Amino acid sequence: MSNGIKQTDALKLPSAPLVQLGEAQHELWTGQYFNEGIGGQGGMFDKLNEECGVFGVYGHPDASSLCYYGLHALQHRGQESAGICTVEDGKFNYYRGMGLAKEVFTGPILEPLKGSTAIAHVRYSTAGESKLANAQPLVFKYREGDLAIATNGNLDNANIIKRELERKGSIFQTTSDTEVLAHLIARSEHDDIVDAVKDALKQVIGGFAFLIITKDKMIAALDPNGLRPFMIGRLGDAYLFASETCAFDAVGATYFRDVQPGELIVLDRDGFHEQRFAESSKRAICAMEYIYFARPDSDIDTVNIHSARKRMGKKLAMEAFVDADIVTGVPDSSISAAIGFAEQTGIPYELGLIKNRYTGRTFIIPSQELREQGVKMKLSAVRKVVEGKRVVMIDDSIVRGTTSLRIVNLLREAGATEVHVRISSPPFMNPCYYGIDTPDRKELIAAMNSIEEIRKAINADSLHFLTKEGLLNSIGQGSAGEKSGYCTACFDNSYPTEIVDVTKVGCACD
Repeated sequence: MSNGIKQTDALKLPSAPLVQLGEAQHELWTGQYFNEGIGGQGGMFDKLNEECGVFGVYGHPDASSLCYYGLHALQHRGQESAGICTVEDGKFNYYRGMGLAKEVFTGPILEPLKGSTAIAHVRYSTAGESKLANAQPLVFKYREGDLAIATNGNLDNANIIKRELERKGSIFQTTSDTEVLAHLIARSEHDDIVDAVKDALKQVIGGFAFLIITKDKMIAALDPNGLRPFMIGRLGDAYLFASETCAFDAVGATYFRDVQPGELIVLDRDGFHEQRFAESSKRAICAMEYIYFARPDSDIDTVNIHSARKRMGKKLAMEAFVDADIVTGVPDSSISAAIGFAEQTGIPYELGLIKNRYTGRTFIIPSQELREQGVKMKLSAVRKVVEGKRVVMIDDSIVRGTTSLRIVNLLREAGATEVHVRISSPPFMNPCYYGIDTPDRKELIAAMNSIEEIRKAINADSLHFLTKEGLLNSIGQGSAGEKSGYCTACFDNSYPTEIVDVTKVGCACD
């Protein structure tokens, strides 16, 4: 290392306690609660989990408050932990805790988080990895001062780099990919932080959106394929960054533009600087953002999510019409597609399924029998709506098939005479290596079974999936026009990057 710093001392996480402003709830979330339908592989629903959401503010005196409201808007992207780091006169103030943003950041916690520059993070975790040590932003002691990083996505070659760095003497204190990037920055031969970040980013492979702050700079970077959504907003003279535009709406900011693939943006006292760390590769925005993850009121690459999902429903109706009495969607992400299906077919849309939004966490781990019945705590069928009716049930995806079976049975128990399942995406057959928590391929029902076998497994009268062509036509072209592209690897096994570690599924946070 330069400046005479020992390799093993080049980068250190702040010593315990991990939280500068006071202790968070727990060092290790032990899994003593059963999280009803909120997420995790052991949860009630076998839905996919988006791993993270990031939010950043540069040049606003109430940066931490803006981050707090931004995290609220991004809460659907992560409910395990939340964190904010601010910079005031070159000094870092930060707090991370387990739970929802409103649980972590009470008034006394937010008050000391002073400064006009801040980054923030919400996080999901996979089973067994819900640790405060992995909560972000991660703050590091760097040779030029403090360094904080927040990440959305996944570095596919992180484990390979980590093993190499450990052989050279690096000591890691988390299991997060984010720490790998920090070590690469610290080991760079460049003393200038911007050049060091560029050097580090050139060594990683995957789908990622990074927010980095130092004592006097904010740096934002998006992977060369643009796999993860990452937008820039304006609020007066301040610049904001977020995983979704809905976060800008929450704080009264306006959308400015999307961060471009391979772009590196630097904000400092001299202004807004647009640079690149890599040339843009094949553009490949994650298609699942449009299908399931993003909030309906968000726009990604100028495409509104609600409108895209309605078009998916309309296209699905054209591809797989079935005569029925009512159309209902599985709350919440399938509602837009269900409305589109109903409009296209003329079949009435009804609220046949209701989501209970107040189940929250329960500190009871039920027996398997209660676990199977517990879906009713989160979702219920409206008997007076579905009884005696032929129902078209619209959902956005089928992962393992267990959730679909439970919901179909809910409708049948409520008196539906027929249940026809329509899925507003192609069959999900392959794991994701870019930041989505997906099961192993052998656990994906569509990878191991035909559509007819899946239909029987979920107890449906009929089953159809939206074609890949129908999906892409429904999303349409974003701001890049004909150069707009989407990652559909989970459907067609066509990954936009080389997959160097097939075991590295999920999120950079774990």
